Amino acid sequence: MTPLEDKQEGHNTRGAVVRLFGVMLIILGSLNTMLSWRGGFELLSLPVVLIAGGLLLCLIGSIMREYLN
Repeated sequence: MTPLEDKQEGHNTRGAVVRLFGVMLIILGSLNTMLSWRGGFELLSLPVVLIAGGLLLCLIGSIMREYLN
């Protein structure tokens, strides 16, 4: 192995950006839901889609990290 491969062996960052974007969508969806709930408005479908999309992106990022080396 080359020294570069030895350094990268312990630091697998593949899928980190996808997971981070998913977490941001989950936070935005939950904040939107809480603000709508606090304001007394009905729950729209957009925050639910944001949370579901964020969970999906987190799952994809985790799969990328685990199985794609």
